Amino acid sequence: MSCAICETRRPRRFCPGVRGDICSICCGTEREVTVDCPLTCEYLQKARKRDKAVAIEPAQVPDQDIQVSEKFVDEHEPLVVYLGSALAKTAFETPGAVDFDVREALDSLIRAYRTLASGVLYESLPPNPLAAYIHRSMQAAITEFARQEQERFGMTRTRDADVLRLLVFLRRIELYRNNGRRRGRAFLDALREFYSAKPGSVPPPSSSSLILP
Repeated sequence: MSCAICETRRPRRFCPGVRGDICSICCGTEREVTVDCPLTCEYLQKARKRDKAVAIEPAQVPDQDIQVSEKFVDEHEPLVVYLGSALAKTAFETPGAVDFDVREALDSLIRAYRTLASGVLYESLPPNPLAAYIHRSMQAAITEFARQEQERFGMTRTRDADVLRLLVFLRRIELYRNNGRRRGRAFLDALREFYSAKPGSVPPPSSSSLILP
């Protein structure tokens, strides 16, 4: 019997991603690259502990003109938890969605909310259908948050500028969590762990805190 991926080396472990036995080398090199690894895979979880995000130069971090302090995040805890929950739920309910799709969706949302400075929301959906779906779902979630505020307080207390800053916050977490693998879901895995939920069953927002990376 040989590895189900390279068909050369002797298999050492069962891979739920390919539903076959593979060698340890292929497990390491093809994990989240050519193989869609279930987040519950014990070997993936072990690798997560050694995972390192792709090195990012400070000058390469986008939207540097938008400042997001830990104090600001703490003061807007309900909204950031709501957005993170909505993002995780949407991504896990989108078959095939990975960290890069989430990044693309957040990028387009940030561009859209930047246009609100001119008083008009201009949305340009990503060409990637997965990212476009996540974008639309997040926009619907933001609208729902505003509706709930209106119903509870008689007014919308959250400003568009606040939403923009927290979208940038989530985008930066994704940037620093992304492991660079084409099918990587390290960021989504971190959200899953944060919300203590299995894929597809992210709980509603609750009083918790999201820590800057």
